[in-house]
Amino acid sequence: MQDLAKSLSLTYAAGTVGALANALVVWILGAAGINAALGVKIAPALTPAFIYSKLVWGGLWGFVFLLPFLPGTPVIRGLVYSIGPTLVQLLLVFPFKLDKGMMGLDLGTLTPVFVIVANAVWGVAASLWLARTMPSADRDSASRRFVQRLRGSKR
Repeated sequence: MQDLAKSLSLTYAAGTVGALANALVVWILGAAGINAALGVKIAPALTPAFIYSKLVWGGLWGFVFLLPFLPGTPVIRGLVYSIGPTLVQLLLVFPFKLDKGMMGLDLGTLTPVFVIVANAVWGVAASLWLARTMPSADRDSASRRFVQRLRGSKR
């Protein structure tokens, strides 16, 4: 049980580290006018509410690193796992929660590319942090135990 708690804590923390990197990149690109130059209308203010939302959701998305597949480099793992939050942002949040059109196209035609890049920053930062804090053998065994617990709870 202690190993599971450690794994959950580390993956959540990794997700928040990735979220902080993501938030700073999104803010810097917006504040520097790069997004506007590319026709993307995303330029959030660096406020506690913006950071809080990013950290909470980024931490929750960090649990995808418990999934027991994709051995390999942290960069590849981070890029692949960033597909989940990217799809949610483009296919659910923009069109239904924010009413910004499918894939956020009301914010500019390059919005999907911007979201892919920003979430890749999240995934790579989270994965690199996790690789530094949780050895590969521990990560793999934690993933196996997590899946076993899920299967056991269905019986």
